[in-house]
Amino acid sequence: MNTHTKFDDYEVGYDIPAKPGMDEADIQTPCLVLDLDALERNVKKMGDYAKSHGMRHRVHGKMHKSVDVAKLQESLGGACGVCCQKVSEAEVFARGGIKDVMVSNQVTEPAKIDRLARMPKLGARTLCCVDDPENVANLSEAAQRHGTQIECLVEIDCGAGRCGVTSTQEVVNIAKMIDAAEGLKFAGIQAYQGAMQHLDSYDERQGKTQVAIDMVHDAIAGLKANGLECDIVGGGGTGSYYFESNSGAFNELQCGSYAFMDADYGRILDKDGNRIDENEWENALFILTTVMSHAKADKAIVDAGLKAQSVDSGLPFIFGRDDVEYVKCSDEHGVVADPDAVLKVNDKLRLVPGHCDPTCNVHDWYVGVRGGKVETVWPVSARGKAY
Repeated sequence: MNTHTKFDDYEVGYDIPAKPGMDEADIQTPCLVLDLDALERNVKKMGDYAKSHGMRHRVHGKMHKSVDVAKLQESLGGACGVCCQKVSEAEVFARGGIKDVMVSNQVTEPAKIDRLARMPKLGARTLCCVDDPENVANLSEAAQRHGTQIECLVEIDCGAGRCGVTSTQEVVNIAKMIDAAEGLKFAGIQAYQGAMQHLDSYDERQGKTQVAIDMVHDAIAGLKANGLECDIVGGGGTGSYYFESNSGAFNELQCGSYAFMDADYGRILDKDGNRIDENEWENALFILTTVMSHAKADKAIVDAGLKAQSVDSGLPFIFGRDDVEYVKCSDEHGVVADPDAVLKVNDKLRLVPGHCDPTCNVHDWYVGVRGGKVETVWPVSARGKAY
């Protein structure tokens, strides 16, 4: 019997931070650890919510960049597919067996359009967003050249101030062009309001989401008046999904961070004024770090610094403890305030990163832990796929 596993040729501490079967205490740090029980509860909870509200859930792959996590979200959470932001990222999911992949972004560069047009040959339904009439002809030409079909959604700028058109007439004009173009199919509307997802106030988030909902209702009416129906009306994030799912306009959610949670998202409040990482979603993603020095009596130095995380949304917090605090970091070191000197060298701490998406993108592996043991190790499949 062949007992060789895919990890036999990997050296712990050089190639990989841990192997299945190891004790959590022996994981090499700094690395990303997933609490598999918490992750599975989050995934199932969102899946049940979407189903009970008659919504599809297209999970946001840009958050975890992992084929394995996406497949868990499909099998346990009933996800219909993934959305991501870059063509190379989308290719990773398609090559990994995800059959419904949306680039929830514009694809305009000729080489990227060519790659996108080849993606259906990998067996995946392929979608992208459009906000420029000139882009339609280029997408159409590439799809015809490769004998494939690209499904296109018209993106509405519903408050983020980035990509997207701002009037119903623009939506209708571009949709009609897509519908008439060879090799393309009009698939619907993309209306994700990213700028408000992290607003602490529930009422503020609701108010800004209502602007998006009103724009979408108007766009749907305009499209129907021109004989065009939307298969997908997509949007909704971890900070707003309950608004879109009760809007009567959206039919597809695109939540990402709910599965892992991070410190920044955790601070936002639900309708009852509770933090959502205390009342709604569990922290499932951690940076595991080790105390490497305690030469100063009131501070411990850990091995997770700037190169192990993104601090654009603030510093991480130390999970499950209020006696010590992560207060500062440089390239390779993190400073933990330890006024009572409770930590010692080689102690391990779980950090909840400030922003999960870019933090995941600087690591190669997820170490899945259950009951103090390493159960699985998953690659961050699309790590670095930024083109």
